[in-house]
Amino acid sequence: MHRVEHVMGFPVSLRVDDEGFAERGAEAADAVFAWLNEVDARFSPFKEDSEVSRLGRGELSPADLGADLREVLDLCEHYRLATGGAFDARLPGRGLDPCAVVKGWSVQRAAELLTAAGARRFCLNAGGDVVAAGGPWRVGVRHPEHADKLCTVLELTDAAVATSARYERGDHIIDGRTGRPATGLLSLTVVAATLTEADAVATAAFAMGAEGVDWAASLDGCEVFAVDADRQVLRTPGFPTARAGTAVA
Repeated sequence: MHRVEHVMGFPVSLRVDDEGFAERGAEAADAVFAWLNEVDARFSPFKEDSEVSRLGRGELSPADLGADLREVLDLCEHYRLATGGAFDARLPGRGLDPCAVVKGWSVQRAAELLTAAGARRFCLNAGGDVVAAGGPWRVGVRHPEHADKLCTVLELTDAAVATSARYERGDHIIDGRTGRPATGLLSLTVVAATLTEADAVATAAFAMGAEGVDWAASLDGCEVFAVDADRQVLRTPGFPTARAGTAVA
């Protein structure tokens, strides 16, 4: 089964290679995309009536927050403290924006819906950030300066990968310590057990600049591939690079 929809401002594709799941596949895929659309409606800072926008305007008190939003805000605070303020969902002069956590968290939750429904081998790709169940799956990482090239291909089995970079949206990741765009890296890719962690760590480390590579690499279960502003490639020994000549899934 293969299905693609545009959600949260980017394409989300689901591929399931599991013959025993075929009968339940359509219903499970419906649940995945319904959940992601719900997340967009509730947590987008770009929708005036979302929970995040209402909280940012002071229309919701802490007692009014649901469990999901509390979890997201707790994750934002965790990474703010862990990075010494480089990662911050509440930047001065800007409204509350937890998108850097919401994307990975929500897609990981969607993958868990698939697993609960019985899917064993699937790939859920949300704008280039991927949850891979079963495997192995081969995933290409875009070259930070050439859209038609890959800088590496990795091989995933029951893992997730996320990349933060400047090539799609320019200098959009802000170092909360300085209030200025983070420019020490061109791209940074993190592999972890869940997309919740991979996505948040990739963004948080990118916000830290060059020092973020060592910080991300020091976290248990995280493997890192980065290209710094001097075009130097940095990678941890356990980064799951695919064998030469393998195709990209």
